[in-house]
Amino acid sequence: MPKEKNRAYIDGQNLYLGTKAARWQVDFTKFRIYLKDKYQVTEAYYFMWYVDENEEKLYTHLQEAWFIIVFREHTANLKGKKKGNVDVDIVFEMMRAMHEKDDFDKIVLVSGDGDYIKPVKYFIEKGLFKKILFPNKNYSSLYKQIQDRFSVNISVKDIKMKIAHISKKKITKKPTSDAIATKKKKVTKKNKQQKKGTA
Repeated sequence: MPKEKNRAYIDGQNLYLGTKAARWQVDFTKFRIYLKDKYQVTEAYYFMWYVDENEEKLYTHLQEAWFIIVFREHTANLKGKKKGNVDVDIVFEMMRAMHEKDDFDKIVLVSGDGDYIKPVKYFIEKGLFKKILFPNKNYSSLYKQIQDRFSVNISVKDIKMKIAHISKKKITKKPTSDAIATKKKKVTKKNKQQKKGTA
């Protein structure tokens, strides 16, 4: 069976908030490798709200992990708002890719937002849908309309351990009993010397 050439569309805010609610964070490099190995994703589009100078580190991480960042088009007066829905952009790009017959086999979608249910069902009917990856177990109930084989929750233990970011905490060594005894001797000796000095 020939290897598929699939394309991933990722709702950045939904992924971030979903995994945050489940108390973990995605390692983008691990996630990109997981998408390639598990779902044969050759192109992964990460959709975001707008360019923010404070998020330069995030953009760098995404690009280093071989994600293609797509920013939502917006007017200047919308930039300050917190809302970050990119569902319209993702749906448009998926439909455009199909209409223009882009070089891909199937679609992988990363989101738990119910707004995608119609295009998901449509692409399933057309045989162009691989899988929707939910950031946590609290995804839209609308997805109960599709078969289980088309969806997966990435917050389950066996998947999370493959793609989660592991923070590098500084390890402080506990003092040994010998070290504690040595320190006590030094303190005692110092106290005796101080007493002699004041005598």
